[in-house]
Amino acid sequence: MIKHLASALALCLATALPGLAQTGIGTPVTAEILPGWVKADGSRVAAIRFKLAPGWKTYWRAPGDAGIPPQFDWSQSDNLRGVGITWPAPKVFHEGGVRTIGYKDELVLPITLAPRNAGKPMRLTATLDFGVCSDICVPQQLEVSAMLDGTDSRPTPAIAAALAARAYSGSEAGVRSATCSLRPTANGLEIETRLDMPRAGKSELVVIEPGQPGLWAGEMDSTRSGGTLTARGALSAMSGGTMAIDRSAITITVLGDNQAIEIRGCTPG
Repeated sequence: MIKHLASALALCLATALPGLAQTGIGTPVTAEILPGWVKADGSRVAAIRFKLAPGWKTYWRAPGDAGIPPQFDWSQSDNLRGVGITWPAPKVFHEGGVRTIGYKDELVLPITLAPRNAGKPMRLTATLDFGVCSDICVPQQLEVSAMLDGTDSRPTPAIAAALAARAYSGSEAGVRSATCSLRPTANGLEIETRLDMPRAGKSELVVIEPGQPGLWAGEMDSTRSGGTLTARGALSAMSGGTMAIDRSAITITVLGDNQAIEIRGCTPG
């Protein structure tokens, strides 16, 4: 667990109120719950909206080697069975020789909420652990809470726009094949991915997420030759032990100048 440098401030009333992350450097970020709308199946599409002070950034789910991966705790919620997160496509930042992946200014993070009892009010309480970065990078913790009891089925424009900003799937982007080959190294494994796909832009960054607890993927080196994008990087076990890799659990994300593409699973190369 990250050691938090920030204090938490929880605000909780019948409607969503913002959380304020406070440190000795001011308030770099606030967060609030957007209540969203109810779908025909009884689930709710809502969002957490982060507002960042000028010059500050926060991180994507795979933040890069220098970033802080966000964590969410929903356990204090009532009438909540499950949560699905849809990440808008992030940006790649290069500063001081360090590469991070995330968002600046504002992040509307859509969440799909499955109730235990459809048609009943839901109390959503979320503890958010994440990092923000400007001239310095610091961990933050926020708690936000809202009573979600409306029945409106009309999409909220801000949430709908964030959903539309997600990465394309492999099939949507015309990915023809995705293979992963593995090679033992002194510190774990080297993974090489070969993606037969159209260009995502002049610049293309490949990010690997192992999708298995205890495994970590380093930054990938990417090259393109014609219709094939190749990326190589390291896979390590956080415990330092042996690794069993499930290729179907791997997520490969290509972040390009023109679009982002998310590929679920790969076949042996």
